[in-house]
Amino acid sequence: MAKSAPRLGGGTAELDATAFEARFNMPLVHETVRAELNARRQGTSSTKTRGQVRGGGAKPWRQKGTGRARAGSSRSPVWTGGGVVFGPQPRHYTFKVNRKARRAAFASALSVHADRDSLAIFDPSAFDKPATKQAAALLSDWGAAGPTLVLLTESEFDAGMSFHNLKRIAVMTASAAGVADIIGAAS
Repeated sequence: MAKSAPRLGGGTAELDATAFEARFNMPLVHETVRAELNARRQGTSSTKTRGQVRGGGAKPWRQKGTGRARAGSSRSPVWTGGGVVFGPQPRHYTFKVNRKARRAAFASALSVHADRDSLAIFDPSAFDKPATKQAAALLSDWGAAGPTLVLLTESEFDAGMSFHNLKRIAVMTASAAGVADIIGAAS
């Protein structure tokens, strides 16, 4: 039996079986979501080591005879103003997920929405200009609870602007949506 999604404004739409009837694969979805969220991390935090801190070139005092502990640099990590020993350095957090695995995780995430009936289709041509009231009425008629993801094409800008001011609504192009975005809207 083919699954269908309600069409906001009346009617239903048939869903493609290959994308919306896949078995949910939790480990694969988890790996893909982790990869997407890690790729969004900046990884720009940085500290200076004792060799990068300015100064500290000369020995602060002679090795013997002062009664003080020996010291070779005033930029030692134990000194105030010294370098950091194993501090963070700029790095990338990304890791690769194979293309077929990513596609399977995407289909798995879409299938979750189809199973929960948390998927609806609307006609963006009804928005000739941005209208937040019209978008809010459309969502309240559907009865959307929780976070909602609105996927549009690049040419449907006015419809997207209508949803931007609503709480717990994320608007993005369909090409930019990832598994993390789709699963995040399912909670």
